[in-house]
Amino acid sequence: MDMATSEYWQRASSSASPSSRLEEGVSGRKTARKFSEKGRFWIILDVITVVGAAMFATFYKFHTGPVAEVKGFWHGTLIHGRSMSILLVLLCGFTTALIMTSRRLHLYTPMRLTSFLHEQRLSVQACLYSGLLLAGTLYLIHAEDISRSIVLMTVGLVTISLSLRRLAYRMLIYRRFERGVGTRNVLIVGTGPEAHALRHHLESIRHLGYSFKGFIDLPGSGSRFTASSGDVVGTFDSLFQNARKQFVDEIFFTTPCERGVVQDVLDQARIHGVDLRMVPDMYDGLAWNSPIEYIGQFPTIPLHCGHVPEIGLLLKRAMDIVLASLTLLILSPVLLIIAIAVKLDSHGPVFYTSERIGKKGRVFRCIKFRTMVRDAEKRRADVMHMNERDGVLFKITNDPRITKLGRILRKYSLDELPQFFNALRGDMSIVGPRPPLASEVREYKLSHLRRLDVMPGITGLWQVQARQDPSFDNYISLDVTYVDNWSIWLDLHILIRTVAVVLAGTGS
Repeated sequence: MDMATSEYWQRASSSASPSSRLEEGVSGRKTARKFSEKGRFWIILDVITVVGAAMFATFYKFHTGPVAEVKGFWHGTLIHGRSMSILLVLLCGFTTALIMTSRRLHLYTPMRLTSFLHEQRLSVQACLYSGLLLAGTLYLIHAEDISRSIVLMTVGLVTISLSLRRLAYRMLIYRRFERGVGTRNVLIVGTGPEAHALRHHLESIRHLGYSFKGFIDLPGSGSRFTASSGDVVGTFDSLFQNARKQFVDEIFFTTPCERGVVQDVLDQARIHGVDLRMVPDMYDGLAWNSPIEYIGQFPTIPLHCGHVPEIGLLLKRAMDIVLASLTLLILSPVLLIIAIAVKLDSHGPVFYTSERIGKKGRVFRCIKFRTMVRDAEKRRADVMHMNERDGVLFKITNDPRITKLGRILRKYSLDELPQFFNALRGDMSIVGPRPPLASEVREYKLSHLRRLDVMPGITGLWQVQARQDPSFDNYISLDVTYVDNWSIWLDLHILIRTVAVVLAGTGS
């Protein structure tokens, strides 16, 4: 950074108004609340882990210890009210200390921001700190009737359990990142050395879960470095249009801009639901009270971080796995009968697979029972004039390419049963917008891409509310309404309505 630029930022920092400082402080507090919401689920798991470890240690001691010691522990601790109360208070104190220490060590922040070894070291450190506090409390109150072996076993089991749980979760996340699932798309504003360094950092450390989508050129930045034309995807004026096209989750600022420009971008980021980060040295004074987060070893300051309902998404994924598994298990005889019937009804494969566009533009192969003749795709041009839908949708009620068995399967949506394999694999959800074809997405406007912000579903709001409506606008409107108002209760409501729609045989 040259001297003139440095002087400019010093003046900008010193001239910041009290109102801007207040706004920036509020931004920092919003970020802190975000992390507390993200860590809530892990806190609950930590409590369950401590209680489970304490119960296991107690019963293990009861069944394996000397008879006299077991009787003393049983009568002195578990029966006498005072000893039992002390034990419960100590257990609550240990749990509280573990949670507070874990928060202090940032163990409830996104795991992708730290390395595996660092996270494991912090986990052991949090358990040891809490265990030492528990042991010191036992010594000070002279609780001789409380078994020290149970205390040590509880602390040891908690340490091992938390470390293994975080290891298993991290391995699961890494596998998803390798498949391109759950990664966060990134645009980098600037083409200078900091931008190139950040890009190299994000691409070289895969466990961070970031996917680089391009540079945004900032005219007049005075950078002596440039990016190749293929890497620059747009200019600053079209920042959020490119963010929408690339399904961007976060924007990184690596080059200095005027304070007012960055404030405008921050306002737009809040409107569009895009997270905004910056290299801290670039914007002295812009984000007082905002914490520094390390993306690997790269320090950044989050200016805006949108709310992600992690617990709700986790419950949704759990519901997908459970319902998909039960459906495939219970209906396996039906699936076998349909497969045989499809094979006997007409020439061709049992299953029809097609490339569909999933969350954030990810391509996957959607599976259905074949309901059309073998050369249906080749004959599509011959029936295009019969299309009954508007916009980019294509649907014919009495499509001549549909087989006799196919009409029955479509009527009761039985052809979509194999999509539960897609839901089990994680390509689809049970409830969500219909997965579109690539040819349809190419015709989308920017506002239509909003429906691709979530996982596509086997059933959805459009299927249960306007399945026969030919309007493309209503189709998009219902999907966007689902995205904007999603909740577990909405999914359950759609599932209940889906049963009625399927039994009514409204498919075509």
